[in-house]
Amino acid sequence: MRPSDIPIPKSPQNPYPIVTDKYCDIVCGFGRGSSELGIPTANVAIEDLSCDINKLEYGVYFGFAHLSPIKNKKDEIIKRNDGRDVIYNYGNKLNPNNNDLDILPVVLSIGKNPFYGNEFKTVEIHILHRFYSDFYGATIKFNILGYIRPELDYTSVEALINDINIDIEIAKKSLQTPEYSIYKRQLED
Repeated sequence: MRPSDIPIPKSPQNPYPIVTDKYCDIVCGFGRGSSELGIPTANVAIEDLSCDINKLEYGVYFGFAHLSPIKNKKDEIIKRNDGRDVIYNYGNKLNPNNNDLDILPVVLSIGKNPFYGNEFKTVEIHILHRFYSDFYGATIKFNILGYIRPELDYTSVEALINDINIDIEIAKKSLQTPEYSIYKRQLED
């Protein structure tokens, strides 16, 4: 255990589980998850989330997520704040044969990412699954089942990546237990 880790209880404890009350749009973030860290994230607009999620302290959490494509939408090119183009395919390249549309485990960060000096709060969801295509513009519904640790600042990108990988292992181990895996049901349509 790292000094910052919070012991994970045997099952979700109050205020968990917290579930999004709707499918939220996946928007482009800063593009650092994939390019700099090798850990892609699905970003959701903080305004789309319930006050239960918005009240959570900054930190790293775990749970499950379900993606849903938006049918009959044509690809669009959107500009990031830094001017780079992002293709919004609305999840129409998600492949059910690759289990892309299954309910999948996640690690998520809620906060300002002090290593990058963000000025506003973000919610970034790393889905523990190998996707073969981006899915900007798709929608996501997710639950939060527990808290791993507070948001930290880092002295190097390597230290940040190392901690994220530890977070992933903690989440996987917890979500595989019957006491947590039963909460996949919350996301069934």
